Amino acid sequence: MPKQRVLYVTHNHPSVRAGGSEVYALGLYEELRDHDEWEPLLLARSGPPMSRSGNQHVGTLVGAVNDDPGQYFFFTDLEDYDWLNSTMRDKATYTRFLRDFLLAHEPDVVHFQHTLLIGYEALRETRNSLPAAAIVYTLHEYLPICHNHGQMIRTFGDELCSESSPRRCHECFPDISPQTFFLRQRFLRACLDVVDLFIAPSRFLLERYVAWGIPRERIVLEENGSSVQERQLATGERRSPRRRLGFFGQLTPFKGVDVLLEAMKLLAADGVDVHLWLHGSNLELQPPAFRHDLEELLEAMEGVVTMVGRYDRDELPALMANVDWVVVPSVWWENSPLVIQEAFMHGRPLICSDIGGMAEKVADGVNGLHFGARDAASLAAVVRTAVETDGLWEKLQKGIPAVHTMDDHVRTLTRIYDSLLEQRAGVA
Repeated sequence: MPKQRVLYVTHNHPSVRAGGSEVYALGLYEELRDHDEWEPLLLARSGPPMSRSGNQHVGTLVGAVNDDPGQYFFFTDLEDYDWLNSTMRDKATYTRFLRDFLLAHEPDVVHFQHTLLIGYEALRETRNSLPAAAIVYTLHEYLPICHNHGQMIRTFGDELCSESSPRRCHECFPDISPQTFFLRQRFLRACLDVVDLFIAPSRFLLERYVAWGIPRERIVLEENGSSVQERQLATGERRSPRRRLGFFGQLTPFKGVDVLLEAMKLLAADGVDVHLWLHGSNLELQPPAFRHDLEELLEAMEGVVTMVGRYDRDELPALMANVDWVVVPSVWWENSPLVIQEAFMHGRPLICSDIGGMAEKVADGVNGLHFGARDAASLAAVVRTAVETDGLWEKLQKGIPAVHTMDDHVRTLTRIYDSLLEQRAGVA
């Protein structure tokens, strides 16, 4: 009996930009390659600004990622992308190129991980081209809800936003009318209506989408799986006290790196003996003002902060072994940051912002510590407590929970796929 086929669609490939959702999507694809009943495919958007080159294949937007016949790039033109409505202006992207790919491979399930720089009309085209297929969408952030990069942060005052409406969105973007935001909302919901089931990796995110208008019965809570199959306690040398901090992630304004550096500045002024290693990349893609401020902070903190930069996944155990605490200082709600699973897998307690998916995943005083989001003084105080309290690191490490493995995650997903296909067969 031939294997059933599932296509994973995402907005980037880890070989180009190793963000959390990209790494997760590739890990899911790789885990399923050895499955007895399912054959996976991976379609990852590519092209500037994430990659240095665009489409090099005349007559198609699809190209090979590497020598794996199951992985493909889907090249889109950033200049053709409508950021407000998250769609390509040239509809041939969908009606010709995406359709040709879908009909050539005929997946039984199309599981979208992201549609950024691809567009939500990819969902409609999938339903039109493959009426019998099941469509699944994992919600990794809040892009349909929020035009501000999906971060749910007000553009004035940078305060967190807990709801959206045409009026409130117009307040953030005065040059866009409430009527236009109303039409945007209608358009995106119409595209998302073709999805059979949404997956939310955190309860916090699930509730946000229910409040936005997706029926609760169409969303299931399922934690992302970790590709590390067994816990790797990267204890390193038996340091005492535990004074080494690590940041792992994208160097963007929303990840709170500037808040972390300001906290390090306060700690240095107070003579607290602590060192930070920054692991991350893509600073060159950020706004000039943010880059300038971050570079000034780094220069001022020379000797206290080490910029490691980009790293490969196979380096992670050694990098985790070099630090004691992993800091997640994001200033937005987050959802289910991959770094939390990675830290837990390597036996590292976390220090994180007290909001959103971070506060949900990290239990304060049990396996990590919370600080007031966006508050450098609060972060500095918590770091000081962490590094100066005898026995606290050992107590929190013992409280680290088991991490949801990719193997268990795939078992759950394939049961979901089977169930959806049975439902669609009953409708046909």
